[in-house]
Amino acid sequence: MPIRTVVWNEFLHENENEAVRSIYPHGIHRTIADALSRDGGIDATTATLEEPEHGLPQSRLDETDVLIWWGHKAHGRVSDEIVDRVQQRVNEGMGLLVLHSGHFSKIFRRMMGTPCSLRWREAGERERLWVINPSHPIAQGIDKAIELPNSEMYGEPFLVPEPLETVFVSWFEGGEVFRSGLTYQRGAGRIFYFEPGHETYPIYHDAQVQTVLRNAVHWANNPARPWKDVSNAPNVPIEEARERIVKKGLSLHQAGEEGFR
Repeated sequence: MPIRTVVWNEFLHENENEAVRSIYPHGIHRTIADALSRDGGIDATTATLEEPEHGLPQSRLDETDVLIWWGHKAHGRVSDEIVDRVQQRVNEGMGLLVLHSGHFSKIFRRMMGTPCSLRWREAGERERLWVINPSHPIAQGIDKAIELPNSEMYGEPFLVPEPLETVFVSWFEGGEVFRSGLTYQRGAGRIFYFEPGHETYPIYHDAQVQTVLRNAVHWANNPARPWKDVSNAPNVPIEEARERIVKKGLSLHQAGEEGFR
């Protein structure tokens, strides 16, 4: 069964800025979805900010294996209710790919629990993404580095938790470096942050960037059944213990009480 992937995008820059529209006439989301769909193992669809429920009703999220998130100028317009839904689905096992300025999105900051701040400069400078983990599934098909002639600089320090794995590190023409490909696990869900992708440059048309995104979808997909009760913290009564035990201490919570027990 193909990996059911939704590419989410604000879809504002493309509608408001002619320069961006000339690069992504149908939106960044459509460019990415088209690239993913060249892989027969991925079924890619799209969703945007101004659709009802941002295009992410519960029924659709329940059928999504991997969600890709691109945002920039309207992070604050994303409903907290939708963020709650996405967070729950990631904890249940849905994969999440966060791209470029999505580092400041509500969902990424929620999953990281940190400011996710960084340094930046918009000068169209050269970027070289070095593959520092060549055996990682996300880096397969990429040689030593990806060369981007024009990019927005993101620089350290990047205020995120230490990742499980660092797949890419970027060098910029101005001298800065940045951890540009990071993996995380939250609950049963895998998360990949991938830095390149400023809207004024044709980065998502780059064949190697598209390879990374396809690889990342396969990596983030969890074929196991969703862990629907992942947020529950059930009490296990003494009589249900695997081994016979005798109660030795005071119980502060009684069966049926509200709150944590």
